[in-house]
Amino acid sequence: MEFIDKKLSQYSEEHTTPENELLKALNRDTHVNVLAPRMLSGHLQGRLLSLFSKMIQPKAILEIGTYTGYAALCLAEGLTNDGILHTIDINEELETRIQKYFDQSSYSNQIKLHIGNALDIIPKIQQQFDLVFIDADKENYSNYYDLLIDAMPSGGIIMADNVLWSGKVTDSEALASDNDTQELDRFNAKVQSDPRVENILIPVRDGIMVARKY
Repeated sequence: MEFIDKKLSQYSEEHTTPENELLKALNRDTHVNVLAPRMLSGHLQGRLLSLFSKMIQPKAILEIGTYTGYAALCLAEGLTNDGILHTIDINEELETRIQKYFDQSSYSNQIKLHIGNALDIIPKIQQQFDLVFIDADKENYSNYYDLLIDAMPSGGIIMADNVLWSGKVTDSEALASDNDTQELDRFNAKVQSDPRVENILIPVRDGIMVARKY
């Protein structure tokens, strides 16, 4: 996921609003105690998610793929006073750790954690989302998009993480043999050709697709 020189990456973080103390603690805790800490959104991407959320000022956010809760806390920063963020993860082993950090935040009453299969849970929430962040199983990115896009309001935003997949989406061998790479390439093509949205693929970290519904 290192697409730019480490010194430039460090320089970028040094010139980005710093993490608050809770996010710093969650970042450290994840790297020390949780498997695959590279899945954490981290400082730079977290500030990008926060900034998007603050610009949109969503009343309802959906996150698919909570991991340890870092991105959810960043996204929650832009919620309206009466807004709510629903976040879904299939890994029940992380539930206690996630909830601990949510409870310590100033958004504890605005974040609802769901544990289970997102494709089953989303239809039950019965909410129109202004902002969606997809960061879960790559094979279902297109399914999540199809499930949500029609119900979103004009101006609604869908953001999807890892769409460059460590550069594999431009690797002919990976495209020929790796299922996740193939699915992400199909997802990127789906969004690019969808007349319902305008979109941009931002090469931050592992790539974020941003699609705004007309």
